[in-house]
Amino acid sequence: MNKLVGITRNFSSSASLNAIKTVTVVGGGLMGSGIAQVTAQAGQNVYLIDTQKEQLEKAQKSIKNNLVRVAKKTFKDDAAKADSFVKESLNRIKMSTALEDGVNVDLVVEAIVEKLDAKQELFNKLDQLCPEHTILATNTSSMSVNEIGSRIKRKDRYGGLHFFNPVPVMRLLEVVKGEQISEETYQTLMTWGKSVGKTCITCKDTPGFIVNRLLGPYSAEAMRMYERGDASAKDIDIAMKLGAGFPMGPLELADYTGLDTKKALLSVMLQKTGHPVFQPIGLLNRLVAEGKYGRKSGEGIYKYEKSKV
Repeated sequence: MNKLVGITRNFSSSASLNAIKTVTVVGGGLMGSGIAQVTAQAGQNVYLIDTQKEQLEKAQKSIKNNLVRVAKKTFKDDAAKADSFVKESLNRIKMSTALEDGVNVDLVVEAIVEKLDAKQELFNKLDQLCPEHTILATNTSSMSVNEIGSRIKRKDRYGGLHFFNPVPVMRLLEVVKGEQISEETYQTLMTWGKSVGKTCITCKDTPGFIVNRLLGPYSAEAMRMYERGDASAKDIDIAMKLGAGFPMGPLELADYTGLDTKKALLSVMLQKTGHPVFQPIGLLNRLVAEGKYGRKSGEGIYKYEKSKV
Protein backbone atom coordinates (compact mmCIF):
# COMPACT_ATOMS: atom_id res chain seq x y z
CA MET A 1 0.00 0.00 0.00
CA ASN A 2 1.31 3.43 -0.96
CA LYS A 3 2.13 5.49 2.14
CA LEU A 4 1.56 8.78 0.34
CA VAL A 5 -1.65 10.67 1.02
CA GLY A 6 -2.88 13.29 -1.46
CA ILE A 7 -1.77 14.26 -4.93
CA THR A 8 1.60 13.23 -6.28
CA ARG A 9 3.79 15.77 -8.08
CA ASN A 10 7.31 15.78 -9.46
CA PHE A 11 9.57 17.71 -7.07
CA SER A 12 12.93 19.12 -8.11
CA SER A 13 15.90 18.80 -5.79
CA SER A 14 18.46 20.80 -7.71
CA ALA A 15 17.62 24.31 -6.53
CA SER A 16 20.39 26.50 -5.17
CA LEU A 17 20.52 27.74 -1.58
CA ASN A 18 19.08 31.07 -2.66
CA ALA A 19 16.01 29.57 -4.33
CA ILE A 20 14.00 27.32 -2.02
CA LYS A 21 11.30 25.68 -4.10
CA THR A 22 10.67 22.39 -2.29
CA VAL A 23 10.07 22.09 1.44
CA THR A 24 9.44 19.28 3.90
CA VAL A 25 7.71 19.83 7.22
CA VAL A 26 8.12 17.04 9.78
CA GLY A 27 5.26 16.96 12.28
CA GLY A 28 1.58 17.12 11.34
CA GLY A 29 0.25 18.97 14.39
CA LEU A 30 -1.04 22.54 14.53
CA MET A 31 2.35 24.09 13.87
CA GLY A 32 3.46 21.66 11.18
CA SER A 33 0.20 21.78 9.25
CA GLY A 34 0.21 25.58 9.47
CA ILE A 35 3.76 25.80 8.09
CA ALA A 36 2.82 23.42 5.28
CA GLN A 37 -0.23 25.54 4.47
CA VAL A 38 1.58 28.88 4.16
CA THR A 39 4.32 27.21 2.11
CA ALA A 40 1.78 25.80 -0.35
CA GLN A 41 -0.09 29.12 -0.48
CA ALA A 42 3.17 30.77 -1.51
CA GLY A 43 3.39 28.52 -4.56
CA GLN A 44 5.98 26.05 -3.26
CA ASN A 45 5.76 22.27 -3.22
CA VAL A 46 5.72 20.80 0.27
CA TYR A 47 5.80 17.41 1.93
CA LEU A 48 4.09 17.04 5.30
CA ILE A 49 5.48 14.07 7.20
CA ASP A 50 4.05 12.45 10.33
CA THR A 51 4.36 8.91 11.68
CA GLN A 52 0.62 8.81 12.40
CA LYS A 53 -1.72 8.51 9.41
CA GLU A 54 -4.61 9.77 11.55
CA GLN A 55 -2.68 12.97 12.28
CA LEU A 56 -2.11 13.55 8.57
CA GLU A 57 -5.80 13.04 7.84
CA LYS A 58 -6.67 15.57 10.54
CA ALA A 59 -4.08 17.98 9.14
CA GLN A 60 -5.47 17.59 5.64
CA LYS A 61 -8.98 18.55 6.79
CA SER A 62 -7.68 21.47 8.82
CA ILE A 63 -5.55 22.81 5.96
CA LYS A 64 -8.45 22.58 3.52
CA ASN A 65 -10.82 24.40 5.89
CA ASN A 66 -8.24 27.11 6.50
CA LEU A 67 -7.56 27.54 2.79
CA VAL A 68 -11.29 27.92 2.12
CA ARG A 69 -11.44 30.71 4.71
CA VAL A 70 -8.41 32.44 3.20
CA ALA A 71 -9.87 32.13 -0.30
CA LYS A 72 -13.24 33.60 0.72
CA LYS A 73 -11.50 36.58 2.30
CA THR A 74 -9.00 37.11 -0.53
CA PHE A 75 -11.29 36.42 -3.50
CA LYS A 76 -14.68 37.33 -2.01
CA ASP A 77 -16.01 38.64 -5.34
CA ASP A 78 -14.64 35.83 -7.50
CA ALA A 79 -15.77 32.31 -6.58
CA ALA A 80 -13.84 30.74 -9.48
CA LYS A 81 -10.53 32.24 -8.32
CA ALA A 82 -11.26 31.22 -4.74
CA ASP A 83 -11.91 27.64 -5.79
CA SER A 84 -8.79 27.58 -7.97
CA PHE A 85 -6.65 28.94 -5.11
CA VAL A 86 -7.79 26.16 -2.76
CA LYS A 87 -7.30 23.39 -5.31
CA GLU A 88 -3.88 24.57 -6.45
CA SER A 89 -2.64 25.02 -2.88
CA LEU A 90 -3.83 21.55 -1.88
CA ASN A 91 -2.22 20.06 -4.97
CA ARG A 92 1.16 21.37 -3.84
CA ILE A 93 0.98 19.38 -0.60
CA LYS A 94 2.08 15.76 -0.47
CA MET A 95 1.62 13.82 2.78
CA SER A 96 3.45 10.73 3.95
CA THR A 97 4.17 8.62 7.01
CA ALA A 98 7.66 7.83 5.71
CA LEU A 99 10.47 10.31 6.42
CA GLU A 100 12.40 9.05 3.39
CA ASP A 101 9.69 10.41 1.08
CA GLY A 102 10.51 13.98 2.07
CA VAL A 103 14.29 14.15 2.16
CA ASN A 104 15.05 15.19 -1.42
CA VAL A 105 14.12 18.86 -0.93
CA ASP A 106 15.70 22.30 -0.47
CA LEU A 107 14.54 22.91 3.11
CA VAL A 108 13.33 20.72 5.98
CA VAL A 109 11.50 22.31 8.91
CA GLU A 110 11.12 20.21 12.06
CA ALA A 111 7.91 20.76 14.06
CA ILE A 112 7.68 17.71 16.32
CA VAL A 113 7.30 17.34 20.09
CA GLU A 114 9.48 19.57 22.32
CA LYS A 115 11.78 16.78 23.49
CA LEU A 116 15.51 17.10 22.96
CA ASP A 117 16.26 13.44 22.34
CA ALA A 118 13.45 13.12 19.77
CA LYS A 119 14.58 16.22 17.90
CA GLN A 120 18.25 15.18 17.92
CA GLU A 121 17.37 11.73 16.63
CA LEU A 122 15.33 13.25 13.80
CA PHE A 123 18.05 15.68 12.75
CA ASN A 124 20.68 12.94 12.81
CA LYS A 125 18.53 10.99 10.35
CA LEU A 126 17.88 14.03 8.17
CA ASP A 127 21.58 14.89 8.11
CA GLN A 128 22.33 11.45 6.70
CA LEU A 129 19.39 11.18 4.30
CA CYS A 130 19.12 14.67 2.78
CA PRO A 131 21.22 15.89 -0.15
CA GLU A 132 24.18 18.13 0.66
CA HIS A 133 22.39 21.34 -0.41
CA THR A 134 19.37 20.81 1.87
CA ILE A 135 18.98 23.32 4.72
CA LEU A 136 17.71 21.95 8.04
CA ALA A 137 15.74 24.08 10.51
CA THR A 138 13.97 23.57 13.83
CA ASN A 139 10.73 25.29 14.84
CA THR A 140 11.46 24.89 18.55
CA SER A 141 9.90 27.57 20.74
CA SER A 142 12.13 27.16 23.78
CA MET A 143 15.01 24.73 23.31
CA SER A 144 18.55 25.55 22.22
CA VAL A 145 18.92 25.49 18.45
CA ASN A 146 22.61 24.66 18.83
CA GLU A 147 21.93 21.81 21.25
CA ILE A 148 19.29 20.27 19.00
CA GLY A 149 21.69 20.27 16.04
CA SER A 150 24.85 19.49 18.00
CA ARG A 151 25.39 16.10 16.34
CA ILE A 152 24.79 17.00 12.70
CA LYS A 153 27.61 17.67 10.24
CA ARG A 154 25.97 20.41 8.15
CA LYS A 155 25.99 23.04 10.90
CA ASP A 156 26.61 25.74 8.27
CA ARG A 157 23.23 24.83 6.71
CA TYR A 158 21.22 24.68 9.93
CA GLY A 159 19.26 27.20 12.01
CA GLY A 160 15.99 27.99 13.74
CA LEU A 161 12.70 29.07 12.14
CA HIS A 162 10.33 29.86 15.00
CA PHE A 163 6.79 30.30 13.68
CA PHE A 164 3.88 31.36 15.87
CA ASN A 165 0.49 29.75 16.36
CA PRO A 166 -1.74 29.94 14.36
CA VAL A 167 0.86 30.01 11.60
CA PRO A 168 -1.46 31.17 8.76
CA VAL A 169 -2.53 34.19 10.86
CA MET A 170 0.56 35.21 12.84
CA ARG A 171 2.84 37.39 10.73
CA LEU A 172 6.08 37.00 12.68
CA LEU A 173 8.95 34.58 12.08
CA GLU A 174 12.01 34.47 14.33
CA VAL A 175 15.07 33.38 12.35
CA VAL A 176 17.50 32.02 14.92
CA LYS A 177 21.16 31.90 13.99
CA GLY A 178 22.85 28.62 14.73
CA GLU A 179 26.38 28.89 16.07
CA GLN A 180 28.00 27.90 12.77
CA ILE A 181 25.34 28.98 10.26
CA SER A 182 26.78 30.46 7.08
CA GLU A 183 25.78 33.93 5.93
CA GLU A 184 24.41 32.42 2.73
CA THR A 185 22.16 30.04 4.66
CA TYR A 186 20.99 32.82 6.96
CA GLN A 187 20.09 35.08 4.04
CA THR A 188 18.32 32.18 2.32
CA LEU A 189 16.18 31.54 5.42
CA MET A 190 15.32 35.25 5.68
CA THR A 191 14.34 35.36 2.01
CA TRP A 192 12.28 32.20 2.30
CA GLY A 193 10.47 33.48 5.40
CA LYS A 194 9.45 36.60 3.52
CA SER A 195 8.34 34.48 0.56
CA VAL A 196 5.75 32.71 2.74
CA GLY A 197 4.34 36.02 3.94
CA LYS A 198 6.19 36.52 7.22
CA THR A 199 7.95 39.50 8.73
CA CYS A 200 11.34 38.11 9.72
CA ILE A 201 13.39 39.15 12.72
CA THR A 202 16.72 37.75 13.87
CA CYS A 203 18.30 36.78 17.15
CA LYS A 204 21.09 34.55 18.34
CA ASP A 205 20.44 31.22 20.04
CA THR A 206 19.47 32.70 23.40
CA PRO A 207 16.94 31.09 25.81
CA GLY A 208 13.39 31.82 24.62
CA PHE A 209 14.71 33.85 21.67
CA ILE A 210 12.96 37.26 21.71
CA VAL A 211 9.24 36.66 22.08
CA ASN A 212 9.18 33.85 24.64
CA ARG A 213 11.94 35.42 26.73
CA LEU A 214 9.65 38.42 27.19
CA LEU A 215 6.31 36.62 27.10
CA GLY A 216 7.26 33.88 29.58
CA PRO A 217 7.52 36.07 32.70
CA TYR A 218 4.38 38.02 31.71
CA SER A 219 2.34 34.85 31.26
CA ALA A 220 3.73 33.24 34.43
CA GLU A 221 2.89 36.27 36.58
CA ALA A 222 -0.65 36.37 35.16
CA MET A 223 -1.12 32.71 36.09
CA ARG A 224 0.23 33.30 39.60
CA MET A 225 -2.14 36.25 40.02
CA TYR A 226 -5.08 34.02 39.07
CA GLU A 227 -3.79 31.21 41.31
CA ARG A 228 -3.65 33.60 44.32
CA GLY A 229 -7.20 34.73 43.68
CA ASP A 230 -6.19 38.35 43.10
CA ALA A 231 -8.57 38.57 40.15
CA SER A 232 -10.67 36.31 37.94
CA ALA A 233 -9.16 34.84 34.76
CA LYS A 234 -11.64 36.83 32.69
CA ASP A 235 -10.76 40.13 34.36
CA ILE A 236 -7.02 39.52 34.03
CA ASP A 237 -7.45 38.93 30.31
CA ILE A 238 -9.76 41.93 29.84
CA ALA A 239 -7.28 44.10 31.73
CA MET A 240 -4.43 43.35 29.35
CA LYS A 241 -6.59 43.57 26.22
CA LEU A 242 -8.25 46.88 27.05
CA GLY A 243 -5.56 48.36 29.29
CA ALA A 244 -2.47 47.36 27.31
CA GLY A 245 -3.91 46.85 23.82
CA PHE A 246 -3.06 43.15 23.56
CA PRO A 247 -5.21 41.13 21.10
CA MET A 248 -5.47 38.25 23.59
CA GLY A 249 -5.15 38.14 27.35
CA PRO A 250 -2.27 36.13 28.91
CA LEU A 251 -4.49 33.30 30.18
CA GLU A 252 -6.41 33.05 26.90
CA LEU A 253 -3.09 32.88 25.10
CA ALA A 254 -1.76 30.19 27.45
CA ASP A 255 -4.84 28.06 26.75
CA TYR A 256 -4.48 28.68 23.03
CA THR A 257 -0.84 27.65 22.79
CA GLY A 258 -1.33 24.76 25.23
CA LEU A 259 -0.69 24.59 28.97
CA ASP A 260 1.54 21.56 28.47
CA THR A 261 3.63 23.63 26.07
CA LYS A 262 3.66 26.48 28.58
CA LYS A 263 4.85 24.14 31.35
CA ALA A 264 7.63 22.77 29.15
CA LEU A 265 8.70 26.29 28.16
CA LEU A 266 8.95 27.46 31.77
CA SER A 267 10.96 24.35 32.66
CA VAL A 268 13.47 24.94 29.87
CA MET A 269 13.73 28.64 30.66
CA LEU A 270 14.34 27.92 34.36
CA GLN A 271 17.04 25.40 33.46
CA LYS A 272 18.74 27.77 31.02
CA THR A 273 18.47 31.05 32.98
CA GLY A 274 17.93 30.08 36.62
CA HIS A 275 15.60 33.09 36.98
CA PRO A 276 12.95 32.63 39.74
CA VAL A 277 10.20 34.02 37.53
CA PHE A 278 10.30 30.70 35.65
CA GLN A 279 9.80 28.59 38.81
CA PRO A 280 7.06 25.91 38.58
CA ILE A 281 3.48 27.11 39.07
CA GLY A 282 1.23 24.84 41.13
CA LEU A 283 -1.94 25.65 39.17
CA LEU A 284 -0.25 25.00 35.85
CA ASN A 285 1.25 21.70 37.02
CA ARG A 286 -2.12 20.51 38.35
CA LEU A 287 -4.02 21.33 35.17
CA VAL A 288 -1.45 19.59 32.98
CA ALA A 289 -1.46 16.52 35.26
CA GLU A 290 -5.25 16.37 34.85
CA GLY A 291 -4.94 16.49 31.06
CA LYS A 292 -6.41 20.00 30.88
CA TYR A 293 -4.14 21.52 28.25
CA GLY A 294 -6.39 24.32 27.03
CA ARG A 295 -8.25 24.61 23.74
CA LYS A 296 -6.86 21.42 22.23
CA SER A 297 -8.22 19.26 25.10
CA GLY A 298 -11.44 21.21 25.66
CA GLU A 299 -10.45 22.65 29.03
CA GLY A 300 -7.60 24.55 30.64
CA ILE A 301 -7.98 27.86 32.44
CA TYR A 302 -11.28 28.06 30.55
CA LYS A 303 -13.66 25.43 29.15
CA TYR A 304 -14.26 25.12 25.40
CA GLU A 305 -16.71 23.48 23.04
CA LYS A 306 -15.27 20.53 21.15
CA SER A 307 -13.88 21.37 17.71
CA LYS A 308 -15.83 20.07 14.75
CA VAL A 309 -12.67 19.75 12.62
